[in-house]
Amino acid sequence: MPKKDEGTGEWRKLHNEELNDLYCSSDIVRVIKSGRMTWAGHIAQMGRGEVGEPEGKGPLGRPRRRWEGNIEVDLQELGCGIMDWIELAQDRDRWWSFVNAVMDFRFP
Repeated sequence: MPKKDEGTGEWRKLHNEELNDLYCSSDIVRVIKSGRMTWAGHIAQMGRGEVGEPEGKGPLGRPRRRWEGNIEVDLQELGCGIMDWIELAQDRDRWWSFVNAVMDFRFP
């Protein structure tokens, strides 16, 4: 979206930060991490026995990052350290406070 520069009178492109301020949109990283934490809470409250195990052989090479690992990284970025997030998700009020903290947290 172009904008006319007040100083020079020339048209210029708006940067991402200016567009976010203009449209009051949330940061996509926060939205993704919040959605991942919400899904993790749902899975943890469902119980571990109901999540299926993959069948067959996996691809060669380095193992891909598991989504459980992403949850642990998100909790470490919040300063929660290493904790059992599955046990934490059983308490819905505490878990939703973490999900909301992820939404409000500024990631680098």
